[in-house]
Amino acid sequence: MSTNGSSVGQLLWQAPVCAGWKQDLEGALYHLANCFLLLGFMGGSGVYGCFYLFGFLGTGYLCCVLWGWFHACGLDVVLWSFLLTTACVLQLAHLVYRLREDTLPEEFELLYKTLCLPLQVPLQTYKEIVHCCEGQVLTLAAEQTYAVEGETPINRLSLLLSGRVRVSQDGQFLHYIFPYQFMDSPEWESLQPSEEGVFQVTLTAETACSYISWPRKSLHLLLAKERYISRLFSALLGYDISEKLYALNDKLFAKFGLRFDIRLPSLYHVLGPAAPETGAESEKDDEEVHEPAVSPPQAMPTSVQHTPPCSPPPAATDPPAPPSWARMSRPDSSVLGVPDFPSYFPQSGFPVKVATGTP
Repeated sequence: MSTNGSSVGQLLWQAPVCAGWKQDLEGALYHLANCFLLLGFMGGSGVYGCFYLFGFLGTGYLCCVLWGWFHACGLDVVLWSFLLTTACVLQLAHLVYRLREDTLPEEFELLYKTLCLPLQVPLQTYKEIVHCCEGQVLTLAAEQTYAVEGETPINRLSLLLSGRVRVSQDGQFLHYIFPYQFMDSPEWESLQPSEEGVFQVTLTAETACSYISWPRKSLHLLLAKERYISRLFSALLGYDISEKLYALNDKLFAKFGLRFDIRLPSLYHVLGPAAPETGAESEKDDEEVHEPAVSPPQAMPTSVQHTPPCSPPPAATDPPAPPSWARMSRPDSSVLGVPDFPSYFPQSGFPVKVATGTP
């Protein structure tokens, strides 16, 4: 044991003495290989840092292979350098594969940057959402119909990527749908997962449009499985529905000159006096309606006072019928040019009323 220990210590602490140094230097391949290795070990972290690292290391080890083959003439130098070069090439191939796997189509990449990145949605979560719609981008030609009122079933949820869609009900224009807005968010929120229904509005493409669509059953399964995605869609759909409500609110304000408050319970209590051409008549009729309740019955004029005293009054005549006071009826949705809010947003939990204040 002492002999073996002394031999190991001699090998470690007593370096072999070179018989003589070579007068000529190694070839250019040797120095080039070391330059590439030096640059490779200066690489950073991350995917592109790994590209830099393994790219320069692989090139440096390849130069070592050439140097061992042509100048050093050593089989061990060639084999070790070849193995290291192969390892670097395999690492580069793995990085390329991961980059191609993580790459999204242009439309989905732009959608992520516009809609999800501001909300700090993880990329992996976004890929699950894209996978649910099978990564397909659908198109609509100009004047092509996406949904027909009372006919098209509610079996999907769609998001507009480009173009503009016109929403109408009973032939009346309601509002537009612009890019990165849901096309059928009110219909989606109006039904439970087990319920079925049809569209109550018509959606027509005004220009060439592109959109993505999630099947109803697949999306419900994803929302039931992933709680984070469920909360994300709840926030996005709620914001989208509120934007549509405020668009209708602004449309009424532009037509009647009154600011309608969509946060209050009913839309139809004060729409009648809102019309400028019927305002004075409705006020006059309301006064006439309330007048018979406070005036005494004997003050009403009758035809008996003007008959001559010689002619007897009729024996069995009916009393004079009270005047029929016509009350102005409330305008319906066809007069306003807007839909019945409860029918357009059925069971969606967004009650609507109008405030009578002037803007």
